[in-house]
Amino acid sequence: MKKTSIRNKLIVLLLLITIVPFGTSIVITYFYTKESLKDEFVAENVNLLYQGKLNIEGYIGELKNLTLSFYNNIDFMRYMKNNPDFDKDYLAKESFKNVILTILYAEENINRVNIALMDDHHNISVSKKSAVVFSRLNQSLNQDMYEKALNNPYRIHIEPMEVLQEENISEKSNRRNDMFTLHRALIDVPSDDLLGYISLEINSEHLLGIAEKLYVKDKEEFYLLSPEGELIFRSNNNVDENQQWITSLIKNNKPNGMMEWKKDSFHGLMIYETLDESSGGWIMVKRIPYTSVFESALSVAKINILFGVIGLILVIMATLFVSFKITSPIRVLLQNIKQVENGNMNVQFDSLGNDEIGTLGERFKEMIAKINHLINREYKLEIENKTNQLKALQSQLNPHFLYNALQSIGTLALKNNVPQVYTLVTHLSKIMRYGMNIDEDLVPLTKEIDYTKAFLLLQKERFGDQFEYTLSFDKEDSFIVVPKMILQPIIENYFKHGFDRSNDKIGHLTIIVRRDQDHLVMTVQDNGNGITETRLNEIYQTLNEDHQSKLGGANIGLRNVYLRLKLYFGEKASLLIENNEDGGTFVTIKLPVGTGGSGNESNHN
Repeated sequence: MKKTSIRNKLIVLLLLITIVPFGTSIVITYFYTKESLKDEFVAENVNLLYQGKLNIEGYIGELKNLTLSFYNNIDFMRYMKNNPDFDKDYLAKESFKNVILTILYAEENINRVNIALMDDHHNISVSKKSAVVFSRLNQSLNQDMYEKALNNPYRIHIEPMEVLQEENISEKSNRRNDMFTLHRALIDVPSDDLLGYISLEINSEHLLGIAEKLYVKDKEEFYLLSPEGELIFRSNNNVDENQQWITSLIKNNKPNGMMEWKKDSFHGLMIYETLDESSGGWIMVKRIPYTSVFESALSVAKINILFGVIGLILVIMATLFVSFKITSPIRVLLQNIKQVENGNMNVQFDSLGNDEIGTLGERFKEMIAKINHLINREYKLEIENKTNQLKALQSQLNPHFLYNALQSIGTLALKNNVPQVYTLVTHLSKIMRYGMNIDEDLVPLTKEIDYTKAFLLLQKERFGDQFEYTLSFDKEDSFIVVPKMILQPIIENYFKHGFDRSNDKIGHLTIIVRRDQDHLVMTVQDNGNGITETRLNEIYQTLNEDHQSKLGGANIGLRNVYLRLKLYFGEKASLLIENNEDGGTFVTIKLPVGTGGSGNESNHN
């Protein structure tokens, strides 16, 4: 290949206009993507922490509601106000037991419930490992927590658990550091009189399960802080509790937000969200290193480079094969032109595109379609010509003369007490009247059935006990329109080729007409000699011959049926001929219901 060829010049040009802009776009895209991903990353994590906040507040809200549930218990509240003597008042003791047990088992993570009555210094406690215990109140126990709950505007205080690490979440022991305690001051509403305190000791498994869903292990750090900045939970053990970032976060005095931190050993983003004061006021903090934040940006840059390399390869391949892309549509046209030269007018190929070659291909298909249309029109005109010739021959006979003659023969048969002759003449009259009516091409099914019955009765009279037939159809289908005399050629073929009188076998013909959704199915089944595979192939070949000159000769009856079906119904109708497994022939005619008509003779393509 010469260096001055258009293909080489095109390759060099395409490489230059691809590599330079692509390299520049990678640099610009990286920095732009870096900042946009940072903003998107922050927004996603802010939303995630906010959802975590709602989940934790909702969970703590359910626990708080449990500490208020007994306010609707009138008896229990009366005992609370009257300082009962549990040693003597059995009903009060049972009321307290019922209430405290109900609260204990209302939530699976509650491990202990404690009620402290301040006036009479009673303490009632129960856990899932012990029964209800009534004892004297230890004034110093939990006193600080009780005061915090009383002074809180929401009358509650959540005593945080000791510092937990990530590995503790999966441990399901009952150690103290797995628990947090909710204390509520019980007030005699509407007064401000203090009745006592209720404390719920709660397993932290569910709470920490929520926290675990708020960060990605090994890539992000997650912390729970008390309002005073004490660590409650941390996702790893590489944190100094006195680190400077905690102090800066507490001093920030904002309920939520984002801070960038580039001190100590951590460089990255800190995103935080504060729980409502009524839910403990805890602070959720996510620390995300820059390596995790910009990991996606690096991945995008790598993907851009990969697609760039792929793009270069595609450009080179497109350049090398451009000549093939231009000549392949022309080759398709040439192949179809050769098929037309060989007499195959079925031109089918996909669109060759929207350019000039594609337009040429569409015009070629339209031209062949018009030629097919003209051929079909001439073909049908020839059929109509033969039909008119047949009708002209039929009209040469005087039908009234024949009908009157047959009527006279029938009357004479009755006078001579030969009713069988009268019946046969009547059937023959029906057949002739039906066949010589040249004004009908399509008839209701009931007429075709009556004609077929008359024809079969004549054959029954002719062959006697050697022939039997079965004819069934649904009366609801009587008015479906079918081509006239569509069954007779098939039945006649049976008597010509399938019916054998030389043996003792009784010939049987079964005709069934049934409705199959939008189609009418006619089946003609016999127990005759059947058709050899070679003969069957010849019949199908004759049926599919396109040239009208093949209409005469053998198989004229079947071909006539086939052509009339195609003329009236097109590809919606079918004719199937096959052999029975136990001998004989099975013919199926399938035609659509509600379509077709004599108008098709001039319009069908």
